[in-house]
Amino acid sequence: MAKDIEASGPEAGEFSAKDYADPPPAPLIDAEELTKWSLYRAVIAEFIATLLFLYITVATVIGYKHQVDPDIPGSDQCGGVGILGIAWAFGGMIFILVYCTAGISGGHINPAVTFGLFLARKVSLVRAVLYIIAQCLGAICGVGLVKGFQSAYYVRYGGGANELASGYSKGTGLAAEIIGTFVLVYTVFSATDPKRNARDSHVPVLAPLPIGFAVFMVHLATIPITGTGINPARSLGAAVIFNKQEAWHNHWIFWVGPFIGAAIAAAYHQYVLRASVAKLGSYRSNA
Repeated sequence: MAKDIEASGPEAGEFSAKDYADPPPAPLIDAEELTKWSLYRAVIAEFIATLLFLYITVATVIGYKHQVDPDIPGSDQCGGVGILGIAWAFGGMIFILVYCTAGISGGHINPAVTFGLFLARKVSLVRAVLYIIAQCLGAICGVGLVKGFQSAYYVRYGGGANELASGYSKGTGLAAEIIGTFVLVYTVFSATDPKRNARDSHVPVLAPLPIGFAVFMVHLATIPITGTGINPARSLGAAVIFNKQEAWHNHWIFWVGPFIGAAIAAAYHQYVLRASVAKLGSYRSNA
């Protein structure tokens, strides 16, 4: 009788078995992972993806500033890609690179994303640290390529470095980075949630698409405030290669803000939306 009741009625779905499987929590430290080629392949993928990301996006920023430079004869103040085009460059490259690397490394391309996934026990500490190092090195190399190819304009147009715009306080800049990164990391969790993938399996939506759109929308909102960081590797790469005082002034905002935003997004998704407090109790190995 109990089985008949569970199998019928409008609430039958509440008693049915899950049609999805949550991956086991990643261990805090997995020494065996260091012996696997798959880890180093993923680290290389993160390095190359972040390099390409910074090269295309910073080159777009420098090119736009050159096109609208009033000191250059014949420049068109209404020409160039504009803020909209810059936002599309960042969002479009994230879409492309996440699509290309998701099956290899997960397509993080951002230390804040890696940090958020680490807090949610999606990646181990070992993998997270190696990813962040690779992302930062890739960002530095990517911006270095831009400087090499556009040496005549790179320093003149600010090197694509993130700076707090005049008229905005440090608190406003920090809040913009926190909220912007929250939007991004929250989208990453939602787009890759196995429960959503099972429920919406009939909808052919690629996970990289909403992630790229999140980056695009956040850039539209925060370019006038901070130039949009939401990615510590992106901010570090530009600051290291440009290496001027204005690039390092308030640079802490572009690390603290994204990490806080990622932590809030991870907690919101895991504790509130998925109500998995029990799952986050302690670190333990997959075995």
